[in-house]
Amino acid sequence: MEATRQSRQDKLNIGQKAAAVIAALGAEKASKVYKYLNEDEVEKLTLEVARLGHVEAEQTEKVLDDFYKTCLTQKVVTDGGMEYARAVLEKAYGESVAQELLKKVGKHMKGRSFDFIKRGDTKNLISFLQHERPQTIALVLSYVDPNQAAELISNLSDEKRLKVVESIARMESASPEVIKLVEKELAKKFDSILTTDFMTIGGIDYIAGVMNHMDRSSEKAIFDAMSQEDPDLAETIRKKMFVFEDILGMDNRSIQRFIRECDMKDVVYALKNASQEMLGIFFANMSSRMSETIQSDLEVTVNVKLRDVEEAQQRIVAIIRKLDEEGELVLGKGGKDDIIA
Repeated sequence: MEATRQSRQDKLNIGQKAAAVIAALGAEKASKVYKYLNEDEVEKLTLEVARLGHVEAEQTEKVLDDFYKTCLTQKVVTDGGMEYARAVLEKAYGESVAQELLKKVGKHMKGRSFDFIKRGDTKNLISFLQHERPQTIALVLSYVDPNQAAELISNLSDEKRLKVVESIARMESASPEVIKLVEKELAKKFDSILTTDFMTIGGIDYIAGVMNHMDRSSEKAIFDAMSQEDPDLAETIRKKMFVFEDILGMDNRSIQRFIRECDMKDVVYALKNASQEMLGIFFANMSSRMSETIQSDLEVTVNVKLRDVEEAQQRIVAIIRKLDEEGELVLGKGGKDDIIA
């Protein structure tokens, strides 16, 4: 019974949990919360509340408990710093719960800085940032969504974008004072105070995520240049990424799984300039009928732009990453030895 109840709780996404909190507060208290939200947040939250439907008492209790713990965590972090918060939370809830709460709140507090970048028009932001030092751009982009960071980096000059990528990859931490100074100088909109502790920003994992969202031509140009200047760093970042060519390292069952999710037109375009080895991998994991259809389509599909091929490959890679996150397949970037049957 307890397992079933937990399963029902886990099915609520973050929007539904927020709606459950608002519903539990009642109209009067909920209206006070709304005053602190922007127009877009109000619209999204109201839609979630309207769609919420019935929520069991056990679910509501669990959601409210999580909400209370998150609020408490943010307060002790702000009041006393991360180490103080860790000590308080570990004493109250145990080490594992404390660690999870600090991780969740840390992401939220990180997202508060440079918030103007997320709301800004990309063209204006490119124009605004391109004249800044690479280290400054790297700091700012470490606080935005990888997809937006990828677009911004792609539009920098070749020399500057390489330096920005390297700066983000080498970045480990930045003091709140530096973050505050940079944000105030760039935006004049600094309205939050970070903790006195250092926060993890940038790094290899982050820039790998950015590169995964970047168009293939920009990605290739950056790696070609970085391989000349710092081959070890280029290889370290590449190992954290998954690109179309890494399909060659996947097991047959995983390949068959993602092919089922692909648009066949994307498969045709993605294979248009593929190696014989890649073609063989795809055809070996299709039905005979599908293989014949794809081969026939490849023969009649001509004058395909390289950009269309790269975009098709990116869409297939996006499907693979999604299935990997959902545990539906195995990414075999390191070869068969990484897979334990």
